[in-house]
Amino acid sequence: MTSPDALVRVATARGVTTLTLDSPHNRNALSTPLMTELLAGLAGAVADGAVRAIVLDHTGPVFCSGADLKETAAAYASGTVPAGMLGDVLVAVRECPKPVVAKVAGPARAGGLGLIAAADLAVCAQEATFAFTEVRIGVIPAVISATVLPRLGQRAAAELYLTGDTFDGRRAAEIGLVTAAVPADELDAAIERYCASLVKGAPGALAGAKELLRRPAGPELRAEIAELAALSTGYFLSDEGREGVTAFREKRPAAWVPAGD
Repeated sequence: MTSPDALVRVATARGVTTLTLDSPHNRNALSTPLMTELLAGLAGAVADGAVRAIVLDHTGPVFCSGADLKETAAAYASGTVPAGMLGDVLVAVRECPKPVVAKVAGPARAGGLGLIAAADLAVCAQEATFAFTEVRIGVIPAVISATVLPRLGQRAAAELYLTGDTFDGRRAAEIGLVTAAVPADELDAAIERYCASLVKGAPGALAGAKELLRRPAGPELRAEIAELAALSTGYFLSDEGREGVTAFREKRPAAWVPAGD
């Protein structure tokens, strides 16, 4: 049974484990406690022989707002930031031997997009919005690039990484970030259809098919993520990163934003 205080709720039915991000007070930000619980939930689903597929869901209007900037600011004194742990989560989702489906009913930002891209399938509401907002707080989408860039064309990636602009579910589907975008009232049904198909696959065959899909990345994925996680941490600890996080928390423009914008 999931604890009442859990940040990730676990439920299993008909061969599908649903891991629900349940931290709406901070828009399901990727805090260390939430990521720890998410890793445990994934491991539990993998170990359960009755589970054929995993769904990543969320409570509240926001799927995931990215790194927990409050926790990040508090961690500066120690010289580490929780963004580094995101690499472990992305590896766990990407290398999970069971199909992972992201159900995105609301906005996703920054690290949340890395989580969506790591999933094998992702379905969003057409009204959901997305943005790679890292450059606007003085950092870069480093660690998530390991899962995001293989999904996107180079032109779309350059536009969205460099501008930080918001785009909707339809655009997310067009560029390959998500599998499909559907009207909000059809999202549950779409997820159910995919899960109904996935549970029909043999466990060994599903795992083998996932290995085939991962072959272009090969055994270098862990090394790549470790390098990018270190790069991401460096940006969070930089002067720009500190200023960006502080400005965001204080709800003011960062120092590099031209006056009047």
